[in-house]
Amino acid sequence: MRRFSARSHAVTLSEINITPLLDLAFVLLIIFIITTPRVEQTISLNLPQGGNSKSKVRPQDILNIEASTTGDYLVAGRKVPNDAELERQIVAAYRANNNIVIRLRADRESKLRLATTIFDICERHGITRFSFASEARTSKAPR
Repeated sequence: MRRFSARSHAVTLSEINITPLLDLAFVLLIIFIITTPRVEQTISLNLPQGGNSKSKVRPQDILNIEASTTGDYLVAGRKVPNDAELERQIVAAYRANNNIVIRLRADRESKLRLATTIFDICERHGITRFSFASEARTSKAPR
């Protein structure tokens, strides 16, 4: 007498359980939401006051370049070792997108040499759209 059916020894599942996949997707979403603001500001800078905080440029057309008081450059959040590499990355971004706007984030105490280096590179390659990142004015100070 046979007690077990022939089907019980080789049962395959034809359905995929997506619950673990959804859990992973939600965890990754939360991680990206938390870390995105920190990625945008990679160097602690004291930006100068002034300027217009409302930008009419599309976010995908902006290339953020940060210059610290120590003379270090960051292009799109990555440290650049020297001026030649800085130029290579700016030119590559311009070739990928002709509408690129160079947004310089420099500390208010940084040397003018840092900004001059970036603008010289842009001028040599025909990049004419610039922007300075600044903090909003807190009062009506004379310009």
